[in-house]
Amino acid sequence: MSLEKSAFIFDMDGTIVDNMAFHTQSWITFFEQRGMTIDAEEFFRTTAGRQGKEIIRAHMGEHLKDDEVLALNLEKESVYRELYGPHRKTVGGFDELIRRAKEQGVVLAVATAAPNANIEFTLDGLDLRRHFDIVVGAADVARGKPNPDGFLLAAERCAVPPERCIVFEDAPLGVEAARRAGMRCVVLTTTLPANAFDEFENVIAVAADFSELDIDALFAD
Repeated sequence: MSLEKSAFIFDMDGTIVDNMAFHTQSWITFFEQRGMTIDAEEFFRTTAGRQGKEIIRAHMGEHLKDDEVLALNLEKESVYRELYGPHRKTVGGFDELIRRAKEQGVVLAVATAAPNANIEFTLDGLDLRRHFDIVVGAADVARGKPNPDGFLLAAERCAVPPERCIVFEDAPLGVEAARRAGMRCVVLTTTLPANAFDEFENVIAVAADFSELDIDALFAD
């Protein structure tokens, strides 16, 4: 079955790689160093998919200047890369899924709230960038999720209409961004249980990893 003019758009953190616990821990460490206490579960639910600059301003004040936010975000990301580096690997079944997708003509894209340094750390560190036709990151859009900007830009650059794009996500804010973009969504339960996504009508499948997914079935509707 040829699926030309169809696209898979992957969130990166928590979806391609199972790393959100490390991101959350790095934020907790970052804020603790400044005398601030963060609840890990609530923090993930309300921030996963947002850009680092948005998280810093939300917790430390809108008064911060752009250069101050940039410096703080770089500090946090260095903590994250140190924590996660030894554990870096793809979620089960990912390599096989994208191989089969490419054989069927599916365009492959990444749309992430991560900055360029983290995209390089993950995609280049795991030699994955060569598999993707399009990569959209925080530097490409002004707003993070739940705004649909990243997904819509990825679809535009893929030359695929939103209704023919399937997004892979692990966080409610990301699923909401896909909904606003008019895209269906596959949820990976790397971080939250399936029932955390019950309210979203655009979720077409929920899976523990990519090995459970059938490409033709995803595009059947």
